[in-house]
Amino acid sequence: MRSPASETSPTTPSLALPLAEDPGAVASYLHEMRHAVDGGKHAQTDLTLSGTGALPCTFPYTDFATASIATATLAVAGLTTGASGDYGLSASAVAPHVHVDRRLASFWFQTSLRAQGWSSAPMWDPIAGDYRTADGWIRLHTNAPHHRAAALAVLGVEADRDAVARIVSTWQADALEAAVVTQGGCAAAMRTLAQWREHPQGMAVANEPLLHWETFDTGSASNTRRNTWQPMRERPLSGIRVLDLTRILAGPTATRFLAGFGAHVLRIDPPGWDEPGTVPEVVLGKRCARLDLKHADGHEALERLLRDADIVVHGYRPDALERLGLGAARRRELNPTLVDVSLDAYGWHGPWSARRGFDSLLQMSAGIADAGMRAAGAERPVPLPGQGIDYATGYLMAAAAVHALALRQTQGFGSSVKASLARTASLLVTQRTPENAPPPLATETADDLSPRIEDTSWGPVRRVATPMSVAGTPVDWALPALALGTATPQWP
Repeated sequence: MRSPASETSPTTPSLALPLAEDPGAVASYLHEMRHAVDGGKHAQTDLTLSGTGALPCTFPYTDFATASIATATLAVAGLTTGASGDYGLSASAVAPHVHVDRRLASFWFQTSLRAQGWSSAPMWDPIAGDYRTADGWIRLHTNAPHHRAAALAVLGVEADRDAVARIVSTWQADALEAAVVTQGGCAAAMRTLAQWREHPQGMAVANEPLLHWETFDTGSASNTRRNTWQPMRERPLSGIRVLDLTRILAGPTATRFLAGFGAHVLRIDPPGWDEPGTVPEVVLGKRCARLDLKHADGHEALERLLRDADIVVHGYRPDALERLGLGAARRRELNPTLVDVSLDAYGWHGPWSARRGFDSLLQMSAGIADAGMRAAGAERPVPLPGQGIDYATGYLMAAAAVHALALRQTQGFGSSVKASLARTASLLVTQRTPENAPPPLATETADDLSPRIEDTSWGPVRRVATPMSVAGTPVDWALPALALGTATPQWP
């Protein structure tokens, strides 16, 4: 086993930027992200940035978005140097030119979808949101029916926002958070940055790497897919099979990115599951099927898919797949050279390591919403301009998956990579927006949108133009966004 992060640290890449822009935060974030992905063992950087303005935020949100997208795109560009077999792992390899537009990256870190003649479902359940408690603030996450039921059971009220607010105001924030979580729901009391640093879970996260890596020398294990796959410059991930077992935003962002460079992505959801507010955004380029993993036929079907997958991305809580008989050892037994990428909310160690969580909750727990409130002089929590912790984690996961493919091809390794929202959040807060920050992002215009009309399951869509490009490698999603359960659970 080895950890790419144990390699020597990379030098900070040089960035070609308009003179009016300050590359400091982009360069710092990019340095940390690339080092987490490959430990410094990557092809020579050839990256330029463009675009002016930034989304207003106490943290450099636009720089964070830019660095995240650049990290994943540079990983793909490195893969295309593999004509001689180095797959971007040689220090002498020269990757093709990569370009990222800061303005478009900002929009993609909010939402890329622009419905044409129809309206998207609301992002949030009517009960979800921030509530004042007797001693501060708390956020209730109630988008899933069982999470809403858990919160309402603790509060002893019906699904009425005013009634919820009245009862919440009588609770201490920490006590209500603990009660909702114990009931199986999702909640987060608002803490300051300092309080999170001193919290047992905050301290545990601070001691974790940005990405946990393990690689497995599979020896003589045969892998036909490894022996026959070779990236093409035009579609580097063509022929790569990605099994997507994720929901909401971080994991689906990773697999959407991979699909844009040619991967065959098959998303699997349980019967009856839906996310109407987010699915049209994140299923671009994917086939979506359903399996009931609690039944033998669904379990067997998933094992067949795992055997023939190149990459699996999953966001189950740490013990969930173990209970289904599909733990890490079983997945490795089924497919020794599998690239196994997983996501946790609050980190992989510490007292909250198995806690359910989402981006908006991490912003409360980790001091981000409080910092925004203080900077704005506001009277209530001020979150990030979008679900940027989710998105950044997704692009990190995609970059790691691509680098793990290179390790598989050159050394026959299988890889396990673990990311967490909490650790990504801790990277974000290492930088603050300077006083001489770029001006606010100008209002979106038609020129910011792709001319392509996407015929989705919900109606026609235009997307914000793609923020990244690789010389000689078009970014293109072969499939429009299609509803969950519209495909069969098998590889094409």
